[in-house]
This record gives sequence, structure tokens and C-alpha cells, in this order.
Amino acid sequence: MTYNDESRTLTQSDLAHLGEGTVAYLREIGTDELKGKFPGLPEMTPNTRLWALFAANGQPILLSDARERAIAGAFENDLTPVSIH
Repeated sequence: MTYNDESRTLTQSDLAHLGEGTVAYLREIGTDELKGKFPGLPEMTPNTRLWALFAANGQPILLSDARERAIAGAFENDLTPVSIH
């Protein structure tokens, strides 16, 4: 897949690295989804909603019960947080 305009061609590799080191995404997540995304996490109460911060490449950065703390974690790591739904 490529995107062409007169000044730039984006490859799949370019898209995979887009935002790397500068952007992090914030997402509300349930404890049922956590095991695959945060390895080594202890058992948690089912159906608990938390806020997760991920690097642009999907690497988990932090997990919090407060949205504001997750946003602060992005800024502490010099990342621009974006929210996804």
C-alpha cells in the first residue's frame, strides 16, 4: 500500500513507524483485554475499566485508573497523547 502525492510516497514501513517517539495513544480498556497487551500483569477484578497508554507502535507504556495520570505519563515521556475510541 502506498500513498502518492507530488511530494512524498508513504510505504507500509513508513506508516508502521509514523509517530514513533513522538505520539502515544490513550485508550480506555477493560481488564479482560489486558493480558495480551500488558504481559506479566497480575490478576485483576473482572470488568474493571482502566486507562492504557501505548506508544505509536502499540508497545504498552503505562496503565492507570485515572485518565489524567495516563495523559501525564505521555507528557513525562515527551510524547503527544492522542485518544482513540
